Amino acid sequence: MRIKKLLGMQVLDVDANHIGKIEDIEFAQETGEIEKIFVSLKKNILSNDETIIHYDNIKSIGDYVLLKITINQDE
Repeated sequence: MRIKKLLGMQVLDVDANHIGKIEDIEFAQETGEIEKIFVSLKKNILSNDETIIHYDNIKSIGDYVLLKITINQDE
Protein backbone atom coordinates (compact mmCIF):
# COMPACT_ATOMS: atom_id res chain seq x y z
CA MET A 1 0.00 0.00 0.00
CA ARG A 2 1.25 3.47 -0.83
CA ILE A 3 1.50 6.27 1.71
CA LYS A 4 -0.73 8.48 -0.45
CA LYS A 5 -3.55 5.98 0.00
CA LEU A 6 -3.15 5.99 3.81
CA LEU A 7 -3.19 9.77 4.17
CA GLY A 8 -6.77 10.93 4.50
CA MET A 9 -8.04 7.39 5.21
CA GLN A 10 -10.98 7.15 7.62
CA VAL A 11 -10.24 5.74 11.10
CA LEU A 12 -12.81 3.70 13.06
CA ASP A 13 -12.50 2.61 16.69
CA VAL A 14 -13.25 -0.87 18.05
CA ASP A 15 -16.99 -0.03 18.15
CA ALA A 16 -16.93 1.13 14.49
CA ASN A 17 -17.37 4.78 15.51
CA HIS A 18 -15.84 7.27 13.07
CA ILE A 19 -12.83 8.88 14.76
CA GLY A 20 -11.31 11.01 12.03
CA LYS A 21 -8.79 10.88 9.18
CA ILE A 22 -5.09 10.05 9.05
CA GLU A 23 -3.16 13.30 8.79
CA ASP A 24 0.41 12.02 9.17
CA ILE A 25 2.41 8.83 9.70
CA GLU A 26 5.61 8.21 11.67
CA PHE A 27 7.97 5.45 10.55
CA ALA A 28 10.78 3.63 12.37
CA GLN A 29 14.03 4.94 10.96
CA GLU A 30 15.78 1.57 11.08
CA THR A 31 13.05 -0.66 9.59
CA GLY A 32 10.69 1.67 7.76
CA GLU A 33 7.71 0.17 9.61
CA ILE A 34 4.79 2.31 10.73
CA GLU A 35 5.18 3.29 14.40
CA LYS A 36 2.37 5.83 14.84
CA ILE A 37 -0.44 7.45 12.92
CA PHE A 38 -1.67 10.95 13.63
CA VAL A 39 -5.45 11.24 13.39
CA SER A 40 -7.35 14.50 12.98
CA LEU A 41 -10.40 14.41 15.26
CA LYS A 42 -13.40 16.40 14.09
CA LYS A 43 -14.91 18.02 17.17
CA ASN A 44 -17.21 20.44 15.34
CA ILE A 45 -17.14 22.74 12.32
CA LEU A 46 -14.60 25.15 13.82
CA SER A 47 -12.49 22.82 15.96
CA ASN A 48 -10.04 20.04 15.14
CA ASP A 49 -7.86 18.10 17.53
CA GLU A 50 -5.27 15.46 16.85
CA THR A 51 -4.57 12.15 18.55
CA ILE A 52 -1.66 9.76 18.16
CA ILE A 53 -2.37 6.07 17.64
CA HIS A 54 0.47 3.59 18.11
CA TYR A 55 0.73 0.79 15.57
CA ASP A 56 0.03 -1.84 18.27
CA ASN A 57 -3.49 -0.37 18.59
CA ILE A 58 -4.32 -0.88 14.89
CA LYS A 59 -6.34 -4.01 14.16
CA SER A 60 -6.38 -3.79 10.35
CA ILE A 61 -5.87 -1.47 7.40
CA GLY A 62 -8.14 -1.88 4.38
CA ASP A 63 -10.87 0.44 3.16
CA TYR A 64 -10.71 1.93 6.68
CA VAL A 65 -8.21 1.81 9.50
CA LEU A 66 -9.79 -0.26 12.27
CA LEU A 67 -8.51 0.18 15.81
CA LYS A 68 -8.39 -2.25 18.73
CA ILE A 69 -9.28 0.57 21.16
CA THR A 70 -12.01 3.10 21.86
CA ILE A 71 -11.19 6.79 21.43
CA ASN A 72 -13.06 9.22 23.68
CA GLN A 73 -13.57 12.37 21.61
CA ASP A 74 -15.28 14.27 24.43
CA GLU A 75 -12.04 15.02 26.29
